[in-house]
Amino acid sequence: MSLRPRLYDLYIGRVVLATILATWAVLVGMDIVIALSNEVSDFGKGSYNFSAALANVSYTIPRRAYTLFPTAAVIGALMGLGQLAGSSELTALRALGLSRPRLSISVAITLMLLTLLMVASGETLGPWGQRQADALKLMAKTRNSMAVARYSGIWAREGNIFLNADGGEEHFENRRRQVRLNNMRLYQLDENGRLSSLTQAAVAEHENDGWRLRDVRRIEFGERSASEQRIPEQYWVSKLDATELASGVTKPRNLPASELRASIEYRSRNGLDAREYEDLYWSRWFYPFNVLALCLAAIPFAFGSLRSGGLGKRLFLGIVFALAFWLLQMQFGRLAGAFHIDYRIAYAIPPILMLLVSWLLFRRRSN
Repeated sequence: MSLRPRLYDLYIGRVVLATILATWAVLVGMDIVIALSNEVSDFGKGSYNFSAALANVSYTIPRRAYTLFPTAAVIGALMGLGQLAGSSELTALRALGLSRPRLSISVAITLMLLTLLMVASGETLGPWGQRQADALKLMAKTRNSMAVARYSGIWAREGNIFLNADGGEEHFENRRRQVRLNNMRLYQLDENGRLSSLTQAAVAEHENDGWRLRDVRRIEFGERSASEQRIPEQYWVSKLDATELASGVTKPRNLPASELRASIEYRSRNGLDAREYEDLYWSRWFYPFNVLALCLAAIPFAFGSLRSGGLGKRLFLGIVFALAFWLLQMQFGRLAGAFHIDYRIAYAIPPILMLLVSWLLFRRRSN
């Protein structure tokens, strides 16, 4: 079987690319409409209105495209091959001596190129856009107690203390919201508006009535002097609303893989539960393998004689097959978290099973 690119590879790739992009546009468009409708409940909070909501949702388009791409890929690939099968073009290619696996490679090449673009977008544009969306929404909704600058992180004020953090994370642990801020600084002013102290903390975690500061560096400013001290841990009693701050930090599922890895290492060093971050981290690594395995496993449904149920039936079975794959993967991920199984094993099993099923289906149709 020759793997050199041929003219028919370009033709099949063009047809499949067109149907994937069309399917993708429909799915992302529907998701945007639903997201906009969900923003209606926040209208009137501060200066948050329809134009702000539209800008907010627009920033999240790269992330939504990344999330919906696997579904669009499998449906679009089946639609494209179904279009070729319906016009007997697949039959003509088969008559030229091309095997089903060889035709599937033409589809896989197109999918690989799109998947690589999505992986790059998921690590760059997606997180950046989500942060811009969070910052825009928080600036519009909150009043004097909170502000977020797009290029200087999170800002908040409580009395004569100003808080600034480079960013943070929000997650749920034991059904409770947990907020963590990174590289936090507290600027305390005296009655004359002069800086009296600066407190820097590598990490700040919200607890009950305040914040737990770790790896603290505190500088006290006198009239003609300054003194510095370092404290491993300090508790800051504060009524600053953690829920309001949480809307300005990035949820773990929206973090790039590099930051997820850093969070895993931090939580492991401090004896904290890192399973949620490990789950998301390894799902990013297996993302391209899942897309290719899913599409290759569903492709056999587009081949064969259309007399055995029609193209519509084949496409329906292929889509059901794709949904079954995602449910299977979700269950393996949850089992890995519940029984402390290595997430790499949990995420490797579903694509291996899909590829095995695909191989068996190709063998059956070839006989």
